Amino acid sequence: MSEPLADRVDPAPVLDRAVRFEGLVWDVISENFVLPGVGELRRDFVDHPGAVAVLAMDPQERVLLIQQYRHPIGTYEWEIPAGLRDVDGEDERACAERELAEEADLRAATWALLSRYAASPGGMNEHLTIFLATDLSAVPDAERHQRTGEEAVLVHRWVPLDELLEAILAGDIRNATVMIAALTAYVRKSRAGEGLSHP
Repeated sequence: MSEPLADRVDPAPVLDRAVRFEGLVWDVISENFVLPGVGELRRDFVDHPGAVAVLAMDPQERVLLIQQYRHPIGTYEWEIPAGLRDVDGEDERACAERELAEEADLRAATWALLSRYAASPGGMNEHLTIFLATDLSAVPDAERHQRTGEEAVLVHRWVPLDELLEAILAGDIRNATVMIAALTAYVRKSRAGEGLSHP
């Protein structure tokens, strides 16, 4: 019988590590390591704290998208609420709750894990966890987060899941997290006996 189809977590032994660039949010690291069957190698990569994202969905199966300017690609991208895991001791779910409140002024009574993925494993160690949030309610005005920087001009838009899928398939939406979230939600919805709120 063959092994289950799953990634194997088995870090190679690291011989030494150096910070080549110290950034505002992430650093560039060099590591020398020993790869079994190959020998000693050196790789440079972005050391990333990780992130979460939230597919917020209403009872009509509309998804909340936010449009945010992303300078590295010079694009106003349609995304879902997301953010860095940059608060010490904060678990993934608490981080997702915080990001949903900060970027969308929403809370959710029902949460479910939707997906986990490695963003760009050849060049960074970022892992991103996507949650599905339903049973939504508004954050009271007095408790709302004051958005700054690019977030100060976020645009919110509720889009039917089917419409979002068509935009993805047409190549009009290119954000990987949105693609993974929407396609995973659609597959879960399509499977018999499996609802979106209980993946």
